[in-house]
Amino acid sequence: MTDMQSIVLVGCGNMGGAMLTGWLAGGLPPAAFTVIDPMLEAAPQGVALLRDTERAPLADVLVLGVKPQLLHDVAPTVQHLARPETTLVSILAGVELDVLARHFPDAGARVRLMPNLAAAMGKSPLALASDGISDAAKSTLEELLAPLGVSQWVDEEQFHLVTALAGSGPAFVYRFIDALGEGAAALGMAQDEAARMALAMVEGAVALASAADVSAGELARRVASPGGTTEAGLKVLDANKAMADLIEATLRAARDRSEEMAAAARG
Repeated sequence: MTDMQSIVLVGCGNMGGAMLTGWLAGGLPPAAFTVIDPMLEAAPQGVALLRDTERAPLADVLVLGVKPQLLHDVAPTVQHLARPETTLVSILAGVELDVLARHFPDAGARVRLMPNLAAAMGKSPLALASDGISDAAKSTLEELLAPLGVSQWVDEEQFHLVTALAGSGPAFVYRFIDALGEGAAALGMAQDEAARMALAMVEGAVALASAADVSAGELARRVASPGGTTEAGLKVLDANKAMADLIEATLRAARDRSEEMAAAARG
């Protein structure tokens, strides 16, 4: 396993908690983790929970998981935990590498990470960007992150869009699942039955798409028989690019908000 023996999580909310769950489920020892969070009621068994940094250990990996707007207040209290041997990993939306370098100048490497809550199940896409991490450190970090999902390194200039797609994207999928159930209920199906069927259908469709050797668009084409029910429904989604335009607008709004947050963090 990785030689990163001290992993310190600064903030352990929904996303940090999902990562910690995934790591522990993947077999990493609880003793390797220290959580610094004044609000967290309890940590998993064997994980050290601190309310401040007074007794915090130096970190091999320092994970920033606080709200982005708190960075300026929190960074001065934990920057001493980062040293030349430390890999700083930030999951703060909109906080750029230059800003991280300003707050953590002594860290050996600074990495932006965009996961989502599926990290708890080892199913998250893991978008990564860095300001010069070595190949050896990159390989070690990928090994550490393996229990959470699949790592993919991207240019930082793409990170606002990556945040919209990989970070915010699950919420958009959940809304679509909910809309499928609501639509069926509006047409006469019992609400609970419609919700269960919509969820089961999406679960199966995603599993099939993940295993297929063709694109999701091609799978949709194969499901739709000429003149059949699927084709009739797809014509509604495809009319005037209704669904494509809606999704593009949704991603644009999330991307633009990430850019706004980045501008605020620079200040």
